[in-house]
Amino acid sequence: MDQSRRSSHTNLASCVVATIFLISIGIVTVFVFFFLFKPKDPKIAVNAVKFPAFSVSNGTVDFTFSQSVALKNPNRDAFTHYDSSLRLVYSGVQLGVLFIPAGHIDAGRTQFMTATFDVEKFPLPATPDGVTALSEGVGSVGPTLEIESKIKLVGRVRVLHFLTHRVESRVSCSVVIEASNGSVLGFHC
Repeated sequence: MDQSRRSSHTNLASCVVATIFLISIGIVTVFVFFFLFKPKDPKIAVNAVKFPAFSVSNGTVDFTFSQSVALKNPNRDAFTHYDSSLRLVYSGVQLGVLFIPAGHIDAGRTQFMTATFDVEKFPLPATPDGVTALSEGVGSVGPTLEIESKIKLVGRVRVLHFLTHRVESRVSCSVVIEASNGSVLGFHC
């Protein structure tokens, strides 16, 4: 009888030790997942904004818009993007949308993209809301247009090679251009 009693205590102690060990592994796994491999949103940096073609006639503006961006994946695993877009807005009115094709950015890498598209003619407002005069130092620049560029990048990051996490990154840039010739006077993101 003494032997079976000792055997049951040994079995109980083994189960307790195994349970504590499994709980410890679970806590360490959660710590590693949420603190070391925490998914981060991709970084979007606008490098250049250009208007290769620009014309103003009879109170309407017609132009081609080109924007170069750098997309950085700060994660420890690959980032796959989909459902991403570039939108142009002027005085609250959307001028155009360019959908960014699905793609893949490796861990810690930067991918460079250039988006170029034609914007249909649109009328300039009759009031000075959208057309202003800028003054710089000695002289002044003629009427200007302020156009807003909005980039949205949506995708998934794989964590520890088997878990996925949805991430989203946005950037909005204000671009000031000279209304007479389309030269970029400045942009701020």
